[in-house]
Order: sequence, then structure tokens, then C-alpha cells
Amino acid sequence: MTKNIIVRGFDDDTHTHLGKKADQMGVSINSIIKDAVEQWLDKKIHVPHVHDLLIYSDEKSMNNFLKSLDKMTNNTEWFRSFAAPPKHHAEKVLSKLDWHNGTVKPYNPHGTNASKYCGQVIQNIAKASTKKPVCCVDFVITDIANNSFAHAMELEKTYDETRLPGLMFCPYKASDLMNSDITDMIKLFLMHDKIFVLKDDDIYKLHISKESIHKIFLN
Repeated sequence: MTKNIIVRGFDDDTHTHLGKKADQMGVSINSIIKDAVEQWLDKKIHVPHVHDLLIYSDEKSMNNFLKSLDKMTNNTEWFRSFAAPPKHHAEKVLSKLDWHNGTVKPYNPHGTNASKYCGQVIQNIAKASTKKPVCCVDFVITDIANNSFAHAMELEKTYDETRLPGLMFCPYKASDLMNSDITDMIKLFLMHDKIFVLKDDDIYKLHISKESIHKIFLN
């Protein structure tokens, strides 16, 4: 039994362009859309291991993002979790929204045992998820970067090599990044899958790639 699907935001120009392509190929628009959906479903059989970077301007921008993320993941299979310093603004927001707090107590992500502590946080979240794909926002890394950006980089590299199944968001204050070494900043960008900049209610995707000098003169 077939069902009708309403695609919101599918404007007239897109529909016309797709119709022309469909006529050229000798197929229907429905066939093209059905094929695209089936390909997308095939790709989603395997749980992603995503490691994304969030650069936020202030607490308000981050809180807006968290509330939007909560709406997107509500009543889904994602295991929604976070880790944050005591009395952090995100702890108040996400706890109220019933996200799992994977922060290990006593809170001690600094000093010689920082790597061990962060590993315990990840293990705690993985265990609580009961093998569900996680959707996690890690504010512990924000706290570490505020004290030592170089140390945060080491921990990022460790996690990047042993990712949890699901989505891991690593938030950094823009001011912390601006005070860091440009080489370290680029390394941080490159070890994440995607980079998002949060400002007020807006989300911008940042693209970065290594280029040669002649690219400056090409369109």
C-alpha cells in the first residue's frame, strides 16, 4: 500500500527543474524521490560516529542551540546526554529537559589525571546509553580549553580515534579560540567532521580546506 508524502519547502523552481530532469530520463518525479529516499535509508543502516565542533559566541546562543537540539531529538532513538562543570548554564537547561548527565563526581578534569577523568565520563555515557546511539554535548572540553587549549587538543585527538556511536558535539567559546595559536586552531578544525558557528538563533556551517596559492586567483 502506497502513501503520500508532503515535502515542505519544495518550491516551484525546484519542482520545475526536477520535472525537466525526470522528462529527460524518462521517469516520474515520484520515482526520483523514492530512489533518493531509499538510498538515504540504506546509508542510515550503520550508526554514524560523528564528531562535530561548535563555536558559540555566548551563553544565550548556546542555550538556543540546546533547546533546538532537544526538540529535534525528542521522542527519537537518540540517547541524549551531556557532561558539564557544576553549576554550568547548560546543566540547568539540559537537566530540566531530562537529558542524562554523564559528568563523573567529584569533578576533576584538570591536572595529571585529566585524561583518565575524561575517559571515565565517556565510559559513563556509553554504559548508560545501553548501546543506543548517543547525542552528546561535552562542556567538560570547554572548561579544559579555558584553562589549557593544548590539553584540550590532546583529549580531542584521543576521542577522535575512539568515537562513540552517534553524535558528539564539542563546544568552544569563540573567545577561547581567538586566544589560541592559529596552528592549533586549524588542527582542531581538521579533526572534526563539521564545524558550526552559533550566534543568537542562527547556525552557520564553516568550511575549511588546505589550498594552494594559485586558488586565490581562480573562481
